Amino acid sequence: MVIDGKYCQISIVLSNLVNFGSKNELENLNKAGNSVKNEIYLYERIRKDLQALDGIETSKTLRGAINIGGLPFRVAICIPKPCSTRQALSNLIGATELVSYQEQFCRFKNDKPWTPAVYVAIVIFSLIGLLAILSTSYDIWNTVIRKRDPKSLNTICLSFSIYTNSRSLVTYKPVRGALECVDGIRAISMAWIVVGHTFGSFPPFINSLEFMQWGMSFGSIWVTASPIGVDTFFTLSGLLIVYTTVGKLSNMKLLKNLHLFYINRFLRMFPLLATTVLLQVGVLHYIHDGPIWTRVAGNTEVCRTNWWSTLLLVQNYFQPMCIGHTWYLAIDMQLHILSPLVLFWVLSGKRNRAWSALIVVLLISLTGSTIYNFLNDFISTTVRPVLRPGEGQRYSKYYYYNTLTRSSPFFVGMCFGYLIHFWREKNIRITKIWSYILWIVNLAVLWLAFYATTPMKSTDFDSQTVENLVNSFMRPAWALGLGWLILACVEGYGGPINWFLSLRMWKLPSRLSYAIYLLHMPIQVVIVGTASQHIYFSVMNFMYMYFGQFVIFFIISFVFTILVDFPCTTIFKVLLGSGIKNSTSEQAGGTRNMQKETSD
Repeated sequence: MVIDGKYCQISIVLSNLVNFGSKNELENLNKAGNSVKNEIYLYERIRKDLQALDGIETSKTLRGAINIGGLPFRVAICIPKPCSTRQALSNLIGATELVSYQEQFCRFKNDKPWTPAVYVAIVIFSLIGLLAILSTSYDIWNTVIRKRDPKSLNTICLSFSIYTNSRSLVTYKPVRGALECVDGIRAISMAWIVVGHTFGSFPPFINSLEFMQWGMSFGSIWVTASPIGVDTFFTLSGLLIVYTTVGKLSNMKLLKNLHLFYINRFLRMFPLLATTVLLQVGVLHYIHDGPIWTRVAGNTEVCRTNWWSTLLLVQNYFQPMCIGHTWYLAIDMQLHILSPLVLFWVLSGKRNRAWSALIVVLLISLTGSTIYNFLNDFISTTVRPVLRPGEGQRYSKYYYYNTLTRSSPFFVGMCFGYLIHFWREKNIRITKIWSYILWIVNLAVLWLAFYATTPMKSTDFDSQTVENLVNSFMRPAWALGLGWLILACVEGYGGPINWFLSLRMWKLPSRLSYAIYLLHMPIQVVIVGTASQHIYFSVMNFMYMYFGQFVIFFIISFVFTILVDFPCTTIFKVLLGSGIKNSTSEQAGGTRNMQKETSD
Protein backbone atom coordinates (compact mmCIF):
# COMPACT_ATOMS: atom_id res chain seq x y z
CA MET A 1 0.00 0.00 0.00
CA VAL A 2 0.95 3.66 -0.31
CA ILE A 3 1.52 5.45 2.99
CA ASP A 4 1.18 9.22 2.77
CA GLY A 5 3.01 11.54 5.08
CA LYS A 6 2.02 14.64 7.00
CA TYR A 7 3.88 17.68 8.29
CA CYS A 8 3.17 18.54 11.94
CA GLN A 9 4.40 21.26 14.23
CA ILE A 10 4.55 20.93 18.01
CA SER A 11 5.37 23.45 20.71
CA ILE A 12 7.72 22.48 23.54
CA VAL A 13 8.35 24.81 26.47
CA LEU A 14 12.06 25.34 27.10
CA SER A 15 11.84 24.40 30.79
CA ASN A 16 10.40 21.01 29.84
CA LEU A 17 13.15 20.52 27.29
CA VAL A 18 15.72 21.37 29.97
CA ASN A 19 14.16 18.86 32.38
CA PHE A 20 14.30 16.28 29.64
CA GLY A 21 17.76 17.32 28.55
CA SER A 22 20.02 14.99 30.47
CA LYS A 23 23.05 13.73 28.61
CA ASN A 24 21.55 10.38 27.65
CA GLU A 25 18.23 11.90 26.66
CA LEU A 26 19.91 14.53 24.52
CA GLU A 27 21.79 11.74 22.81
CA ASN A 28 18.44 10.13 22.04
CA LEU A 29 17.19 13.44 20.69
CA ASN A 30 20.23 13.67 18.44
CA LYS A 31 19.07 10.49 16.77
CA ALA A 32 15.64 11.95 16.09
CA GLY A 33 16.52 13.93 13.00
CA ASN A 34 17.54 17.36 11.80
CA SER A 35 14.42 19.20 12.99
CA VAL A 36 15.02 18.27 16.63
CA LYS A 37 18.76 18.85 16.24
CA ASN A 38 17.99 22.38 15.17
CA GLU A 39 15.99 22.96 18.33
CA ILE A 40 18.84 21.58 20.46
CA TYR A 41 21.17 23.97 18.70
CA LEU A 42 18.83 26.88 19.43
CA TYR A 43 18.58 25.83 23.06
CA GLU A 44 22.36 25.77 23.36
CA ARG A 45 22.55 29.13 21.60
CA ILE A 46 20.11 30.74 24.06
CA ARG A 47 21.98 29.20 27.02
CA LYS A 48 25.20 30.77 25.75
CA ASP A 49 23.44 34.07 25.07
CA LEU A 50 22.18 34.14 28.64
CA GLN A 51 25.70 33.63 29.91
CA ALA A 52 26.95 36.38 27.61
CA LEU A 53 24.34 38.78 28.97
CA ASP A 54 26.25 38.99 32.25
CA GLY A 55 28.55 41.55 30.67
CA ILE A 56 25.77 43.64 29.16
CA GLU A 57 24.33 46.59 31.02
CA THR A 58 20.71 45.63 30.33
CA SER A 59 21.16 41.97 31.20
CA LYS A 60 19.63 42.24 34.66
CA THR A 61 16.61 44.00 33.27
CA LEU A 62 16.09 41.37 30.60
CA ARG A 63 16.74 38.38 32.81
CA GLY A 64 14.55 39.78 35.54
CA ALA A 65 11.74 40.63 33.13
CA ILE A 66 11.51 37.47 31.10
CA ASN A 67 10.94 33.91 32.23
CA ILE A 68 13.33 32.28 29.80
CA GLY A 69 12.18 28.87 30.88
CA GLY A 70 8.71 29.66 29.54
CA LEU A 71 9.89 30.28 25.99
CA PRO A 72 8.16 27.87 23.60
CA PHE A 73 10.10 26.09 20.86
CA ARG A 74 8.31 25.07 17.69
CA VAL A 75 9.53 21.77 16.33
CA ALA A 76 8.54 20.42 12.93
CA ILE A 77 8.20 16.67 12.39
CA CYS A 78 7.27 14.67 9.31
CA ILE A 79 5.44 11.43 10.14
CA PRO A 80 3.15 8.88 8.43
CA LYS A 81 -0.36 10.18 7.94
CA PRO A 82 -2.14 7.54 10.12
CA CYS A 83 0.10 8.23 13.14
CA SER A 84 -0.58 10.75 15.87
CA THR A 85 2.26 12.96 17.08
CA ARG A 86 2.23 11.13 20.41
CA GLN A 87 2.67 7.77 18.72
CA ALA A 88 5.43 9.09 16.48
CA LEU A 89 7.39 10.74 19.29
CA SER A 90 7.08 7.64 21.45
CA ASN A 91 8.88 5.65 18.76
CA LEU A 92 11.41 8.41 18.09
CA ILE A 93 12.54 9.36 21.59
CA GLY A 94 10.59 7.15 23.99
CA ALA A 95 9.16 8.17 27.39
CA THR A 96 7.18 11.10 25.97
CA GLU A 97 5.51 11.59 29.34
CA LEU A 98 8.70 13.40 30.39
CA VAL A 99 8.11 16.08 27.79
CA SER A 100 5.05 18.32 27.84
CA TYR A 101 4.24 19.58 24.37
CA GLN A 102 1.27 20.89 22.44
CA GLU A 103 0.40 20.03 18.87
CA GLN A 104 0.06 23.22 16.82
CA PHE A 105 -1.16 21.80 13.51
CA CYS A 106 -0.69 19.06 10.94
CA ARG A 107 -0.55 19.61 7.19
CA PHE A 108 -1.43 17.06 4.51
CA LYS A 109 -0.86 16.80 0.79
CA ASN A 110 -3.44 18.78 -1.23
CA ASP A 111 -5.04 20.19 1.93
CA LYS A 112 -6.19 23.45 0.33
CA PRO A 113 -9.51 22.64 -1.34
CA TRP A 114 -11.11 25.30 -3.50
CA THR A 115 -14.14 27.10 -2.10
CA PRO A 116 -16.80 29.29 -3.73
CA ALA A 117 -14.70 32.35 -2.81
CA VAL A 118 -11.94 31.13 -5.13
CA TYR A 119 -14.32 30.89 -8.10
CA VAL A 120 -15.74 34.33 -7.32
CA ALA A 121 -12.22 35.77 -7.22
CA ILE A 122 -11.31 34.13 -10.54
CA VAL A 123 -14.44 35.49 -12.23
CA ILE A 124 -14.12 39.04 -10.89
CA PHE A 125 -10.39 39.44 -11.54
CA SER A 126 -10.75 37.89 -14.98
CA LEU A 127 -13.55 40.35 -15.73
CA ILE A 128 -11.40 43.26 -14.59
CA GLY A 129 -8.57 42.06 -16.82
CA LEU A 130 -10.90 41.72 -19.80
CA LEU A 131 -12.35 45.20 -19.26
CA ALA A 132 -8.82 46.63 -18.98
CA ILE A 133 -7.83 45.04 -22.31
CA LEU A 134 -10.95 46.27 -24.10
CA SER A 135 -10.81 49.77 -22.60
CA THR A 136 -7.10 50.18 -23.30
CA SER A 137 -7.59 49.03 -26.89
CA TYR A 138 -10.45 51.51 -27.33
CA ASP A 139 -8.30 54.28 -25.84
CA ILE A 140 -5.17 53.63 -27.91
CA TRP A 141 -7.14 53.14 -31.13
CA ASN A 142 -8.86 56.50 -30.78
CA THR A 143 -6.26 58.71 -29.09
CA VAL A 144 -2.97 57.31 -30.41
CA ILE A 145 -3.86 55.90 -33.84
CA ARG A 146 -6.83 58.06 -34.89
CA LYS A 147 -5.59 61.15 -32.93
CA ARG A 148 -9.01 61.95 -31.51
CA ASP A 149 -9.50 64.28 -28.55
CA PRO A 150 -9.88 62.12 -25.37
CA LYS A 151 -12.66 64.45 -24.16
CA SER A 152 -14.79 63.39 -27.12
CA LEU A 153 -14.64 59.70 -26.13
CA ASN A 154 -17.09 57.85 -23.93
CA THR A 155 -16.05 58.24 -20.29
CA ILE A 156 -17.28 54.81 -19.22
CA CYS A 157 -15.45 53.10 -22.07
CA LEU A 158 -12.25 54.88 -21.08
CA SER A 159 -12.57 54.17 -17.36
CA PHE A 160 -10.57 50.91 -17.37
CA SER A 161 -7.89 52.10 -19.78
CA ILE A 162 -4.44 51.27 -18.42
CA TYR A 163 -2.94 53.89 -20.73
CA THR A 164 -5.08 56.80 -19.51
CA ASN A 165 -5.16 55.78 -15.86
CA SER A 166 -1.38 55.37 -15.70
CA ARG A 167 -0.86 58.81 -17.20
CA SER A 168 -3.33 60.33 -14.77
CA LEU A 169 -1.61 58.67 -11.84
CA VAL A 170 1.89 59.89 -12.68
CA THR A 171 0.89 63.34 -13.97
CA TYR A 172 0.66 66.16 -11.47
CA LYS A 173 -0.85 69.57 -12.16
CA PRO A 174 -0.47 72.28 -9.48
CA VAL A 175 -3.78 73.28 -7.93
CA ARG A 176 -4.32 76.69 -6.38
CA GLY A 177 -4.82 76.41 -2.63
CA ALA A 178 -3.54 72.84 -2.38
CA LEU A 179 -1.55 71.95 0.75
CA GLU A 180 1.62 70.77 -0.95
CA CYS A 181 3.39 69.66 2.24
CA VAL A 182 0.62 67.17 3.01
CA ASP A 183 1.84 64.86 0.24
CA GLY A 184 5.24 64.54 1.88
CA ILE A 185 3.74 63.98 5.32
CA ARG A 186 1.40 61.34 3.95
CA ALA A 187 4.09 59.45 2.01
CA ILE A 188 6.63 59.51 4.86
CA SER A 189 4.05 58.45 7.43
CA MET A 190 2.95 55.53 5.28
CA ALA A 191 6.56 54.40 4.82
CA TRP A 192 7.03 54.66 8.60
CA ILE A 193 3.99 52.51 9.28
CA VAL A 194 5.17 49.87 6.82
CA VAL A 195 8.57 49.84 8.58
CA GLY A 196 6.81 49.17 11.89
CA HIS A 197 4.83 46.32 10.38
CA THR A 198 8.00 44.88 8.83
CA PHE A 199 9.67 44.72 12.23
CA GLY A 200 6.49 43.19 13.65
CA SER A 201 6.04 40.48 10.98
CA PHE A 202 8.97 38.13 10.71
CA PRO A 203 9.92 34.45 10.44
CA PRO A 204 11.38 32.72 13.52
CA PHE A 205 14.71 34.16 14.67
CA ILE A 206 17.87 32.27 15.39
CA ASN A 207 18.88 35.04 17.83
CA SER A 208 15.60 35.94 19.53
CA LEU A 209 17.27 37.37 22.61
CA GLU A 210 19.17 39.93 20.56
CA PHE A 211 15.91 41.05 18.96
CA MET A 212 14.28 41.35 22.39
CA GLN A 213 17.26 43.28 23.75
CA TRP A 214 17.20 45.68 20.80
CA GLY A 215 13.43 46.14 21.05
CA MET A 216 13.73 47.16 24.71
CA SER A 217 16.55 49.62 24.00
CA PHE A 218 16.29 53.33 23.30
CA GLY A 219 17.73 52.79 19.82
CA SER A 220 14.51 51.07 18.67
CA ILE A 221 12.31 54.09 19.40
CA TRP A 222 11.99 54.95 15.69
CA VAL A 223 10.28 51.59 15.16
CA THR A 224 8.38 51.12 18.44
CA ALA A 225 6.85 54.61 18.11
CA SER A 226 5.56 53.96 14.58
CA PRO A 227 1.93 53.24 15.67
CA ILE A 228 1.54 56.97 16.28
CA GLY A 229 1.79 57.36 12.51
CA VAL A 230 -1.86 56.30 12.36
CA ASP A 231 -2.76 59.45 14.28
CA THR A 232 -1.06 61.42 11.54
CA PHE A 233 -3.70 60.20 9.11
CA PHE A 234 -6.55 60.89 11.53
CA THR A 235 -5.21 64.45 11.83
CA LEU A 236 -4.91 64.90 8.07
CA SER A 237 -8.38 63.51 7.55
CA GLY A 238 -9.97 65.95 10.02
CA LEU A 239 -7.92 68.88 8.71
CA LEU A 240 -8.85 68.38 5.05
CA ILE A 241 -12.52 67.73 5.68
CA VAL A 242 -12.77 71.28 7.07
CA TYR A 243 -10.21 73.01 4.86
CA THR A 244 -11.83 71.82 1.64
CA THR A 245 -15.38 72.75 2.63
CA VAL A 246 -15.26 75.99 4.61
CA GLY A 247 -15.90 78.95 2.32
CA LYS A 248 -16.97 76.66 -0.51
CA LEU A 249 -20.08 75.02 0.92
CA SER A 250 -22.90 76.29 3.12
CA ASN A 251 -24.31 74.37 6.07
CA MET A 252 -27.73 74.05 4.44
CA LYS A 253 -26.11 72.76 1.25
CA LEU A 254 -24.35 70.16 3.37
CA LEU A 255 -27.59 69.04 4.99
CA LYS A 256 -29.37 68.90 1.67
CA ASN A 257 -26.71 66.65 0.18
CA LEU A 258 -25.79 64.73 3.32
CA HIS A 259 -26.73 61.41 1.72
CA LEU A 260 -24.29 62.11 -1.12
CA PHE A 261 -21.63 63.09 1.39
CA TYR A 262 -21.85 59.67 3.06
CA ILE A 263 -22.36 57.67 -0.15
CA ASN A 264 -19.37 59.29 -1.84
CA ARG A 265 -17.15 58.63 1.15
CA PHE A 266 -18.15 54.97 1.34
CA LEU A 267 -17.94 54.30 -2.40
CA ARG A 268 -14.52 55.93 -2.73
CA MET A 269 -13.18 53.57 -0.03
CA PHE A 270 -15.05 50.44 -1.09
CA PRO A 271 -13.40 49.21 -4.35
CA LEU A 272 -9.84 48.73 -3.08
CA LEU A 273 -11.07 47.47 0.28
CA ALA A 274 -13.29 44.87 -1.40
CA THR A 275 -10.41 43.93 -3.70
CA THR A 276 -8.15 43.30 -0.69
CA VAL A 277 -10.80 41.14 0.97
CA LEU A 278 -11.29 39.17 -2.25
CA LEU A 279 -7.54 38.61 -2.55
CA GLN A 280 -7.45 37.28 0.99
CA VAL A 281 -10.42 34.90 0.69
CA GLY A 282 -9.71 33.59 -2.80
CA VAL A 283 -6.14 34.17 -3.96
CA LEU A 284 -3.37 34.60 -1.36
CA HIS A 285 -3.93 31.21 0.28
CA TYR A 286 -3.22 29.45 -3.02
CA ILE A 287 -0.31 31.34 -4.53
CA HIS A 288 2.36 29.73 -2.35
CA ASP A 289 2.95 27.63 0.75
CA GLY A 290 5.43 27.15 3.56
CA PRO A 291 6.12 25.54 6.91
CA ILE A 292 4.52 28.43 8.84
CA TRP A 293 1.64 29.06 6.45
CA THR A 294 -0.89 28.87 9.28
CA ARG A 295 -1.20 32.65 9.63
CA VAL A 296 -2.16 33.02 5.97
CA ALA A 297 -4.64 30.15 6.35
CA GLY A 298 -6.01 31.67 9.55
CA ASN A 299 -6.49 35.09 7.96
CA THR A 300 -8.25 33.45 5.02
CA GLU A 301 -10.61 31.54 7.31
CA VAL A 302 -11.46 34.68 9.30
CA CYS A 303 -12.14 36.64 6.12
CA ARG A 304 -14.45 33.93 4.79
CA THR A 305 -16.51 34.33 7.97
CA ASN A 306 -16.29 38.05 8.84
CA TRP A 307 -15.87 39.67 5.42
CA TRP A 308 -19.16 41.54 5.84
CA SER A 309 -18.00 43.55 8.87
CA THR A 310 -14.98 44.84 6.95
CA LEU A 311 -17.01 45.84 3.89
CA LEU A 312 -19.49 47.64 6.17
CA LEU A 313 -16.59 49.34 8.02
CA VAL A 314 -17.62 48.18 11.49
CA GLN A 315 -14.85 45.62 11.93
CA ASN A 316 -13.27 47.42 14.88
CA TYR A 317 -16.24 46.22 16.97
CA PHE A 318 -16.59 42.74 15.44
CA GLN A 319 -13.55 40.57 16.07
CA PRO A 320 -11.64 38.69 14.87
CA MET A 321 -11.19 41.13 12.03
CA CYS A 322 -10.80 40.29 8.39
CA ILE A 323 -7.76 42.31 7.22
CA GLY A 324 -6.95 43.34 10.79
CA HIS A 325 -5.13 46.60 10.04
CA THR A 326 -8.27 48.04 8.40
CA TRP A 327 -9.59 48.97 11.84
CA TYR A 328 -8.32 52.45 10.95
CA LEU A 329 -10.70 52.71 8.00
CA ALA A 330 -13.65 51.79 10.23
CA ILE A 331 -12.82 54.48 12.80
CA ASP A 332 -12.12 57.06 10.12
CA MET A 333 -15.48 56.34 8.46
CA GLN A 334 -17.27 56.52 11.81
CA LEU A 335 -15.67 59.90 12.54
CA HIS A 336 -16.73 61.14 9.11
CA ILE A 337 -20.28 60.05 9.89
CA LEU A 338 -20.15 62.24 13.01
CA SER A 339 -18.33 65.16 11.36
CA PRO A 340 -21.45 66.93 9.93
CA LEU A 341 -22.52 67.63 13.54
CA VAL A 342 -19.53 69.97 13.69
CA LEU A 343 -19.36 70.98 10.03
CA PHE A 344 -22.90 72.37 10.21
CA TRP A 345 -21.70 75.10 12.61
CA VAL A 346 -18.32 75.55 10.93
CA LEU A 347 -20.05 76.21 7.59
CA SER A 348 -22.58 78.63 9.11
CA GLY A 349 -20.41 81.63 8.18
CA LYS A 350 -20.17 82.76 11.82
CA ARG A 351 -16.65 82.52 13.23
CA ASN A 352 -17.79 82.44 16.85
CA ARG A 353 -20.11 79.53 16.15
CA ALA A 354 -17.43 77.70 14.21
CA TRP A 355 -14.77 78.05 16.90
CA SER A 356 -17.25 77.19 19.64
CA ALA A 357 -18.32 73.99 17.86
CA LEU A 358 -14.72 72.93 17.18
CA ILE A 359 -13.51 73.60 20.72
CA VAL A 360 -16.54 71.98 22.36
CA VAL A 361 -16.28 68.76 20.34
CA LEU A 362 -12.52 68.57 21.02
CA LEU A 363 -13.07 69.04 24.77
CA ILE A 364 -15.81 66.41 24.76
CA SER A 365 -13.51 63.98 22.99
CA LEU A 366 -10.59 64.63 25.35
CA THR A 367 -12.74 64.51 28.48
CA GLY A 368 -14.60 61.37 27.47
CA SER A 369 -11.46 59.47 26.47
CA THR A 370 -9.58 60.59 29.60
CA ILE A 371 -12.35 59.42 31.93
CA TYR A 372 -12.62 56.16 30.01
CA ASN A 373 -8.85 55.58 30.21
CA PHE A 374 -8.65 56.27 33.95
CA LEU A 375 -11.61 53.99 34.63
CA ASN A 376 -10.11 51.08 32.67
CA ASP A 377 -6.36 51.44 33.43
CA PHE A 378 -5.04 50.25 30.08
CA ILE A 379 -1.40 49.73 29.28
CA SER A 380 -0.03 52.39 26.95
CA THR A 381 1.99 50.08 24.68
CA THR A 382 2.46 46.37 24.10
CA VAL A 383 6.21 46.85 23.54
CA ARG A 384 7.41 46.10 27.05
CA PRO A 385 9.45 43.38 28.77
CA VAL A 386 6.56 42.08 30.88
CA LEU A 387 2.99 41.83 29.61
CA ARG A 388 0.29 40.40 31.84
CA PRO A 389 -1.75 37.56 30.29
CA GLY A 390 -4.59 38.93 28.21
CA GLU A 391 -3.54 42.55 28.72
CA GLY A 392 -2.42 43.00 25.13
CA GLN A 393 -5.75 41.74 23.76
CA ARG A 394 -7.65 43.96 26.19
CA TYR A 395 -5.61 47.00 25.17
CA SER A 396 -6.19 46.35 21.47
CA LYS A 397 -9.89 45.60 21.70
CA TYR A 398 -11.03 48.27 24.12
CA TYR A 399 -8.51 51.06 23.55
CA TYR A 400 -6.57 50.76 20.29
CA TYR A 401 -9.61 49.92 18.13
CA ASN A 402 -12.00 52.22 20.00
CA THR A 403 -13.48 55.20 18.18
CA LEU A 404 -13.69 57.30 21.37
CA THR A 405 -10.05 56.89 22.35
CA ARG A 406 -8.76 57.52 18.81
CA SER A 407 -11.02 60.48 17.93
CA SER A 408 -9.11 63.43 19.42
CA PRO A 409 -6.48 63.73 16.61
CA PHE A 410 -9.32 63.92 14.07
CA PHE A 411 -10.92 66.85 15.93
CA VAL A 412 -7.54 68.55 16.44
CA GLY A 413 -7.13 68.29 12.67
CA MET A 414 -10.55 69.90 12.15
CA CYS A 415 -9.46 72.83 14.32
CA PHE A 416 -6.30 73.36 12.26
CA GLY A 417 -8.26 73.02 9.01
CA TYR A 418 -10.36 75.99 10.08
CA LEU A 419 -7.33 77.82 11.48
CA ILE A 420 -5.54 77.64 8.11
CA HIS A 421 -8.61 79.11 6.41
CA PHE A 422 -8.93 81.81 9.10
CA TRP A 423 -5.21 82.67 8.93
CA ARG A 424 -5.29 83.12 5.16
CA GLU A 425 -8.49 85.13 5.27
CA LYS A 426 -7.07 87.53 7.87
CA ASN A 427 -3.59 87.53 6.29
CA ILE A 428 -1.99 87.18 9.72
CA ARG A 429 1.79 87.62 9.90
CA ILE A 430 4.17 86.85 12.77
CA THR A 431 7.75 87.93 13.41
CA LYS A 432 10.75 85.67 12.92
CA ILE A 433 11.33 85.52 16.67
CA TRP A 434 7.82 84.25 17.31
CA SER A 435 8.19 81.82 14.43
CA TYR A 436 11.37 80.37 15.98
CA ILE A 437 9.76 80.17 19.41
CA LEU A 438 6.70 78.39 18.05
CA TRP A 439 8.87 75.96 16.08
CA ILE A 440 10.94 75.12 19.19
CA VAL A 441 7.82 74.55 21.27
CA ASN A 442 6.24 72.53 18.48
CA LEU A 443 9.26 70.26 18.02
CA ALA A 444 9.36 69.71 21.78
CA VAL A 445 5.69 68.66 21.74
CA LEU A 446 6.29 66.28 18.84
CA TRP A 447 9.30 64.78 20.60
CA LEU A 448 7.37 64.25 23.85
CA ALA A 449 4.59 62.47 21.97
CA PHE A 450 7.18 60.44 20.05
CA TYR A 451 9.04 59.50 23.25
CA ALA A 452 6.00 58.98 25.51
CA THR A 453 5.88 55.16 25.50
CA THR A 454 9.66 54.60 25.74
CA PRO A 455 9.85 54.59 29.59
CA MET A 456 7.45 51.60 29.61
CA LYS A 457 10.24 49.45 28.15
CA SER A 458 11.97 49.41 31.55
CA THR A 459 11.05 46.79 34.16
CA ASP A 460 11.42 49.52 36.80
CA PHE A 461 8.48 51.42 35.36
CA ASP A 462 5.30 51.01 37.40
CA SER A 463 2.94 53.97 37.19
CA GLN A 464 -0.58 53.41 35.98
CA THR A 465 -1.33 57.14 36.27
CA VAL A 466 1.40 57.97 33.77
CA GLU A 467 0.10 55.30 31.39
CA ASN A 468 -3.41 56.74 31.63
CA LEU A 469 -2.09 60.22 30.91
CA VAL A 470 -0.09 58.92 27.94
CA ASN A 471 -3.16 57.15 26.54
CA SER A 472 -5.25 60.30 26.95
CA PHE A 473 -2.93 63.03 25.68
CA MET A 474 -0.09 61.52 23.62
CA ARG A 475 -2.13 61.29 20.42
CA PRO A 476 -3.77 64.75 20.53
CA ALA A 477 -0.33 66.23 21.39
CA TRP A 478 1.11 64.61 18.27
CA ALA A 479 -1.81 65.98 16.24
CA LEU A 480 -1.22 69.43 17.73
CA GLY A 481 2.43 69.42 16.68
CA LEU A 482 1.59 68.10 13.23
CA GLY A 483 -1.14 70.72 12.79
CA TRP A 484 1.27 73.56 13.51
CA LEU A 485 3.82 72.05 11.13
CA ILE A 486 1.27 72.10 8.30
CA LEU A 487 0.10 75.60 9.22
CA ALA A 488 3.65 76.92 9.25
CA CYS A 489 4.48 75.32 5.92
CA VAL A 490 1.31 76.63 4.27
CA GLU A 491 1.77 80.18 5.57
CA GLY A 492 5.42 80.48 4.57
CA TYR A 493 7.14 79.70 7.87
CA GLY A 494 8.25 76.18 6.98
CA GLY A 495 11.58 76.98 5.35
CA PRO A 496 13.57 73.86 4.35
CA ILE A 497 10.98 71.60 5.99
CA ASN A 498 8.26 72.87 3.65
CA TRP A 499 10.63 72.58 0.67
CA PHE A 500 11.40 68.96 1.52
CA LEU A 501 7.79 67.94 2.18
CA SER A 502 6.59 69.63 -1.02
CA LEU A 503 9.01 67.86 -3.38
CA ARG A 504 7.36 66.27 -6.39
CA MET A 505 8.90 62.91 -5.56
CA TRP A 506 6.25 62.50 -2.83
CA LYS A 507 3.29 62.92 -5.19
CA LEU A 508 3.11 59.38 -6.55
CA PRO A 509 3.74 57.59 -3.20
CA SER A 510 1.13 59.84 -1.67
CA ARG A 511 -1.46 58.89 -4.28
CA LEU A 512 -0.64 55.20 -3.80
CA SER A 513 -0.65 55.37 0.01
CA TYR A 514 -4.21 54.07 0.40
CA ALA A 515 -3.51 51.02 -1.77
CA ILE A 516 -0.13 50.43 -0.08
CA TYR A 517 -1.78 50.56 3.30
CA LEU A 518 -4.44 48.01 2.38
CA LEU A 519 -2.22 45.58 0.50
CA HIS A 520 1.11 45.58 2.32
CA MET A 521 0.10 43.54 5.38
CA PRO A 522 -1.51 40.59 3.52
CA ILE A 523 1.55 40.42 1.25
CA GLN A 524 3.90 40.59 4.25
CA VAL A 525 2.09 37.66 5.86
CA VAL A 526 2.51 35.63 2.66
CA ILE A 527 6.23 36.43 2.52
CA VAL A 528 6.71 35.40 6.15
CA GLY A 529 4.65 32.24 5.62
CA THR A 530 6.98 31.03 2.89
CA ALA A 531 10.10 31.14 5.09
CA SER A 532 11.77 27.74 5.30
CA GLN A 533 14.54 28.55 7.77
CA HIS A 534 15.34 30.76 10.73
CA ILE A 535 16.67 34.24 10.03
CA TYR A 536 19.31 36.25 11.85
CA PHE A 537 18.09 39.51 13.31
CA SER A 538 19.92 42.74 12.68
CA VAL A 539 18.59 46.19 11.92
CA MET A 540 20.39 46.29 8.58
CA ASN A 541 19.03 42.89 7.63
CA PHE A 542 15.49 44.01 8.39
CA MET A 543 15.91 47.27 6.50
CA TYR A 544 17.16 45.25 3.55
CA MET A 545 13.99 43.15 3.79
CA TYR A 546 11.87 46.31 4.13
CA PHE A 547 13.16 48.01 0.98
CA GLY A 548 12.79 44.82 -1.03
CA GLN A 549 9.24 44.31 0.18
CA PHE A 550 8.32 47.96 -0.33
CA VAL A 551 9.16 47.68 -4.03
CA ILE A 552 6.70 44.78 -4.23
CA PHE A 553 4.01 46.75 -2.34
CA PHE A 554 4.56 49.76 -4.60
CA ILE A 555 4.23 47.80 -7.84
CA ILE A 556 1.16 45.85 -6.73
CA SER A 557 -0.49 49.03 -5.40
CA PHE A 558 0.19 50.79 -8.70
CA VAL A 559 -1.45 47.94 -10.62
CA PHE A 560 -4.58 47.78 -8.49
CA THR A 561 -4.91 51.56 -8.41
CA ILE A 562 -5.11 51.81 -12.20
CA LEU A 563 -7.17 48.61 -12.61
CA VAL A 564 -9.65 49.06 -9.76
CA ASP A 565 -9.43 52.41 -7.98
CA PHE A 566 -9.39 54.83 -10.90
CA PRO A 567 -12.05 53.00 -12.97
CA CYS A 568 -14.47 52.76 -10.05
CA THR A 569 -13.94 56.40 -9.14
CA THR A 570 -14.75 57.46 -12.70
CA ILE A 571 -17.85 55.27 -12.87
CA PHE A 572 -19.16 56.51 -9.52
CA LYS A 573 -18.75 60.11 -10.62
CA VAL A 574 -20.75 59.44 -13.78
CA LEU A 575 -23.49 57.54 -11.98
CA LEU A 576 -23.87 59.96 -9.08
CA GLY A 577 -23.70 63.07 -11.23
CA SER A 578 -22.08 66.46 -10.72
CA GLY A 579 -23.82 67.03 -7.39
CA ILE A 580 -21.30 64.81 -5.66
CA LYS A 581 -18.54 67.36 -6.16
CA ASN A 582 -20.50 70.14 -4.53
CA SER A 583 -21.60 68.04 -1.59
CA THR A 584 -18.40 66.25 -0.78
CA SER A 585 -15.79 68.01 1.30
CA GLU A 586 -12.76 66.27 -0.06
CA GLN A 587 -13.58 66.99 -3.70
CA ALA A 588 -13.47 70.78 -3.40
CA GLY A 589 -10.39 72.76 -4.38
CA GLY A 590 -8.91 69.98 -6.47
CA THR A 591 -8.29 67.74 -3.44
CA ARG A 592 -9.14 64.08 -3.87
CA ASN A 593 -11.10 62.23 -1.25
CA MET A 594 -8.79 62.00 1.75
CA GLN A 595 -9.33 58.33 2.32
CA LYS A 596 -8.13 57.45 -1.15
CA GLU A 597 -4.76 59.04 -0.47
CA THR A 598 -4.30 58.32 3.24
CA SER A 599 -4.39 55.35 5.55
CA ASP A 600 -3.03 53.53 8.77
